[in-house]
Amino acid sequence: MATSSPKLTPLGVTVLALLREGDMHPYEMLRLLLQRRRERIIRVTKGALYHTVARLEQQRLIAEVGVDREGNRPERTSYTLLESGHRAVSEWVRAELPRLRPAGHFRLALVEAHNLPRAEVLELLSIRRGLLAGEHEEYRTGLERARGDGVPEQYLIEVLHQAEMLDAELRWLDRTLDRISSPDLPWGEDDAPDSDECQARGKAAPQ
Repeated sequence: MATSSPKLTPLGVTVLALLREGDMHPYEMLRLLLQRRRERIIRVTKGALYHTVARLEQQRLIAEVGVDREGNRPERTSYTLLESGHRAVSEWVRAELPRLRPAGHFRLALVEAHNLPRAEVLELLSIRRGLLAGEHEEYRTGLERARGDGVPEQYLIEVLHQAEMLDAELRWLDRTLDRISSPDLPWGEDDAPDSDECQARGKAAPQ
């Protein structure tokens, strides 16, 4: 009998993705999450992180690999990513990348899209583009119908906003699909930057 995929929160996905970079303890996870400004996308607190780590261990997606102690500091338990955890990250990104809602999940899926093969990311984003194009057309025709019916523009402000946002995302997706298709864009673990570059990625985020 097939087993269902484990339920993951956005923070859970992020922790699993961090452990793809190597074994670490929760304190180091928290440091990296804050350094990379992940609080822009997900809720990051010490309590939520430790709770998430415990849950991931219960789900058998991660496992303890050792306990360290430096001086008078409390013991720190390090964790490693299990094969089931590797699969869980990929499955989550695969499910959320083409999905239009919830919008916040797409941002995190983009952050972790590099965990999937380039060709698959292109396929998933193309599916998303098709869904966005359909929704954009619905808004466009709805606006035309409302204007034809004489609906005052003051009642259409939100609809106009959403139509403009969909148009902007479609144009962004077209550029992004072209960029990911380019062989000069490094992609995946084989082309991954070294650890120093990884730790510097957070500096690109708005302060």
